Amino acid sequence: MDQKIIDQIEAVVGKDGYSVEPAVLYTYGFDASIFHRTPDIVVQPRTTEQVSEIMKIAYANKIPVTPRGAGTGLCGSAVPIKGGIVMAMQRMNHVKKVSVADLWVDVEAGVVYNDLNEELAKYGFFFPPSPGSAEACQIGGMVANNASGMRAVKYGATRDFVMGLTFVKADGEIVRCGTRTIKDSSGYQLARLMCGSEGTLGVITEVTLKLTTKPKKSASCLCCFADVEKAGECISAIIAKPLIPASCELMDSVSINAVNKARGNPLPDCGALCIVECDGETDEVVDRDIAIVAEIAKGLGAIEVIPTKDKDLIAKWTDARKSVMTSLSALKPGCSSVSLADDMGVSVSQVPKAVKAFQEIAERYNVTIATYGHASDGNLHTKMVIDPTDKDEWDRGVKAVDEIFDVCIELGGTVTGEHGVGISKAPNFQKERASELSSIRAIKKAMDPENILNPGKLEQWEGSILGHLRYPCPEYM
Repeated sequence: MDQKIIDQIEAVVGKDGYSVEPAVLYTYGFDASIFHRTPDIVVQPRTTEQVSEIMKIAYANKIPVTPRGAGTGLCGSAVPIKGGIVMAMQRMNHVKKVSVADLWVDVEAGVVYNDLNEELAKYGFFFPPSPGSAEACQIGGMVANNASGMRAVKYGATRDFVMGLTFVKADGEIVRCGTRTIKDSSGYQLARLMCGSEGTLGVITEVTLKLTTKPKKSASCLCCFADVEKAGECISAIIAKPLIPASCELMDSVSINAVNKARGNPLPDCGALCIVECDGETDEVVDRDIAIVAEIAKGLGAIEVIPTKDKDLIAKWTDARKSVMTSLSALKPGCSSVSLADDMGVSVSQVPKAVKAFQEIAERYNVTIATYGHASDGNLHTKMVIDPTDKDEWDRGVKAVDEIFDVCIELGGTVTGEHGVGISKAPNFQKERASELSSIRAIKKAMDPENILNPGKLEQWEGSILGHLRYPCPEYM
């Protein structure tokens, strides 16, 4: 990057507000996806006004800007695929105001999810989406990806809690959109448009989130089955009862075996399992709902049903479920768990059909695929275990991925339920949203006429996703 531009950036954020050190640049070329590309400079602003000034510099010089939270995304959304500036938001990490009487909280984009909930707990409230990366992910990134997690079935995703936000446009203009009122019927909902935009329309700097009360009581039930289809049927039956659990997690045999091998058998050995959580204000409500869950599971032939309020046991189960992705690499020596097909969504009633199709696709392409996820809202995760140095395994994996996504689209589903599109799902996103692409491109052009905000992602990606890989496969690095 030209030294004159670096000097201009330094004048805005100071010497400690940016870096061009090779080790720092290399580090910020990753997120948690399969991709890597080194940026030219990393900028760490402290205020919305600094973000605005940096965007003015970038706009004048047509420099790509990739907004970045904690880098926990799994699809390459925060990878600076065109180089340029990485706008890292971790220094904007203040909870600015909690207004309990008005049911909102104002936060800066770099606030960590768990830190926010620790603050909200003082007032008896919480922000419920519960992403798997809760200890690290930042609110701005959650909004940009419309992130969610285990509790979305009952409480909703990030978008459902965004009342308003501040973002900086490509040309540096600062925009405050939305309100701090419970109801808002005033025209175009720009705050909702920014949810899921993945940094392609603006840099989110502050967010107003709606508060909800934290439930006082909870219990969980572990339901073990001989096969994953039966586990899927159990989830559909619980929802159809009707009963809306706080969460309902599915794990297939590949996931269970990986966790047990990596972490010392914390789970029963079975074909598939569900971990169902119910919450509420009283023990009576929670006991009633957990009893219903157990009854449904037994009626569908569960081989083991364990209801409990034991917090240590529940924490053990939850930790096991959250460790699936990292545990999968223990299944085969020299292999890694990679995020190709990742977090597709289908209607809850279609979960059994979807997981059966995933198994058939894995067998057809001779790849190891683990299926797990937040199945009570139809959000399934699949991770593939491959030798990351082997071109043939990558090729077979991508073919399997395309068929997995095709199945989901055919079932009326989506290629991403919570992780976003980025790069890894871009071709399939374009297939799913084919009739919307001209409108999406028109919005992008209007908001970012010079195409400097996270360019090359989502609707702009072209060709195969096998490129710029972080793994030592020479053909695709």
